[in-house]
Amino acid sequence: MRVVVVGATGNVGTSVVRALAADGGVTSIVGVARRLPGWRIDRTDWRQADVATADLTRIFDGADAVVHLAWLFQPTRDPATTWRANVLGSMRVFRAAAEAGVPALVHASSVGAYSPGPKDRPVDESWPTHGWPGAAYGREKAYVERVLDVFEHDHPNIRVVRMRPGFIFQRAAATEQRRLFAGPFLPRRLVKAGRIPFVPDIPGLRLQALHAEDAAQAYRLAVVKPVRGAFNLAAEPVLDAYELARLLDTRTVRVPRGVATAAVAAGWHLRLIPAAPGLLELALRVPVMKIERAREVLGWQPRYASEEAIRELFEGLHDGAGMETAPLAPDAGPVARVRELATGIGGRP
Repeated sequence: MRVVVVGATGNVGTSVVRALAADGGVTSIVGVARRLPGWRIDRTDWRQADVATADLTRIFDGADAVVHLAWLFQPTRDPATTWRANVLGSMRVFRAAAEAGVPALVHASSVGAYSPGPKDRPVDESWPTHGWPGAAYGREKAYVERVLDVFEHDHPNIRVVRMRPGFIFQRAAATEQRRLFAGPFLPRRLVKAGRIPFVPDIPGLRLQALHAEDAAQAYRLAVVKPVRGAFNLAAEPVLDAYELARLLDTRTVRVPRGVATAAVAAGWHLRLIPAAPGLLELALRVPVMKIERAREVLGWQPRYASEEAIRELFEGLHDGAGMETAPLAPDAGPVARVRELATGIGGRP
């Protein structure tokens, strides 16, 4: 098989490329990214391309599958830019896959595409995917789901798979996630078990996480198996404030939802953090997902518990971990953080 991975240098993309390269049935991989990486891996060629402007049909020509992972989280202060990259860019990816005659398309949706739902019982893939309108991420993920509805109707000969993972972590992506969501003012030395003063116990704080390697195996299976439709992806257990506090060797402090969202909003408006306040609201509203379909249809079983993925995140944050791609570049110290400040803290990609 020849597989094209769009967005191949980020948290999930690097893991998907590794998983595909280790599969004997995949003969060649094309990694597509806006910025070419220094990282090299067997049977993988790199193409520099922006999904919003590049001739993707030419890149997809001859592919047996396209895995679409590209997604722009920043700038949160310019939603027109993220819409152009994420929604219009996804539409260009889908159109190019059809024009190139690619028989399989695997798209990275998200738990964030789901409408608000229950935290006390899991929902399956039939739960509505209308997102949360207060967050650009949820709006964009939900809109792309509607685009895929039309695409599947118009192209029944193309096998379409939608992955809806929970929060994906690994050590190598910790610095990227700090840059995207926490910003330059988070001190590395304090991000360690026993040093964090408390975990806020916010109503609705129940999250599902998984390791990037486990997510990558699910994508690999979706490429090589003749499956269709949506798959929820998450590891056990579901994480709440008490479980997070146990992992971080600290205590919980009850924080009303309104206080928490007001604090994040203040930090964002004061340009102290890059994450828009709607992201916290989204996390507090998304449902808990059932993952039986991924187990039964894909044959997927996560190797890492959700606690292990979280532990890697915090160890990576403390160590400034990363790898040789632009999105996953390691923490380069004070000079690099000054450059982050120059972006306006969420003002530029």
